[in-house]
Amino acid sequence: MNGKNILLAVSGGIAVYKAVALTSKLTQAGANVKVMMTKSAQEFVPPLSFQVLSRNDVYTDTFDEKDSGVVAHINLADWADLVIVAPATANVIGKMANGIADDMVTTTLLATEAPIWVAPAMNVHMIAHPAVVRNINQLYADGVRFIEPSEGYLACGYVGRGRLEEPERIVGHLTAYFTEKNTTLAGRKVVITAGATIEKLDPVRYFTNHSTGKMGFAVAETAARYGAEVVLVTSSTKLPVPHGVAVHYIETAQEMYDEVMKHQESADIFVMSAAVADYTPKVIHEHKIKKQPGDFAIEMVRTKDILAEIGQNKRDTQVVIGFAAETQNVKENALKKLHSKNADMIVANNVAQIGAGFGVDTNQVTFYGHDDAETVFPLLSKQEVAREIIEQAARFLEEK
Repeated sequence: MNGKNILLAVSGGIAVYKAVALTSKLTQAGANVKVMMTKSAQEFVPPLSFQVLSRNDVYTDTFDEKDSGVVAHINLADWADLVIVAPATANVIGKMANGIADDMVTTTLLATEAPIWVAPAMNVHMIAHPAVVRNINQLYADGVRFIEPSEGYLACGYVGRGRLEEPERIVGHLTAYFTEKNTTLAGRKVVITAGATIEKLDPVRYFTNHSTGKMGFAVAETAARYGAEVVLVTSSTKLPVPHGVAVHYIETAQEMYDEVMKHQESADIFVMSAAVADYTPKVIHEHKIKKQPGDFAIEMVRTKDILAEIGQNKRDTQVVIGFAAETQNVKENALKKLHSKNADMIVANNVAQIGAGFGVDTNQVTFYGHDDAETVFPLLSKQEVAREIIEQAARFLEEK
């Protein structure tokens, strides 16, 4: 990141103190940093703190021009190689999504042609609010990149998702952005499945599992960043759609099978991360099943095995990667799956392990590949795991 011009936009929230540390770490990484602040941000930390650490003026007011010969927000917009909004509150995200420009930060964001990154920080309920999710989806569609908040204790007293990512990790993401070769998978098609399937019993009840789709969405975002044409097949409608990814929403295992099979011939890489139901009710009742005396039995039938179908019919030039979410005998079960499905690699994890289960932003995985080769990773963010998966898939393609 040496010599890159980074414009840091700071909005008002308790996580502003992390933005001070972020300024310092970006400067230490060799970046030229300029900071602009909303009025609310200044209530938490004075501009002088950012001025000292960045060794540059701090911009707080659209009408406070530091040079009469320069329009500050246009000059900043043109100067930046990258803009990072951290912390990004629900308010500033909403303004960005709707093109509102009513202060120094939002006016500059609307004027810049530099890539924009957003690192949200807010209450756990706020970040899950439909309006905020809608605004984030709009920004994804506009090409904005997101650094997902982490989980933990929040200043409001809640424990959950909403903490601003640590400054070290934000710097890592930005460094990777400037150093990654985004053409690694140019001209390649990647098909990814994510999340749970929903197997209906009646109009009220259904069978599903705890998978949220976060891992698959991270893989889809990474594949798109590496230049691939990405198709994401999922039932997860609450996650923001990564920029440049074509999403096909499904519910049942059969619907997922049908959609994936449409790409059987054209795809170069399959990453089957979805937690697909193994069984589905034999009969879907037209009306709600009413309570009756005694026990009630449901007859289940096997669903189609998507990974096995793809693996057994793959061409020599195709790469197939599956997942094994286990609670015991992880290696044994993963290797069995690797061979029985004719996959190139299985990404295995113990979902009973803290930080590696469903719905969290981290994962601890082991890759099992050709010749039963085993690669163990420490606990990583799901974005970091996704990068490892896509880079390994690219290596497999080169070998074929």
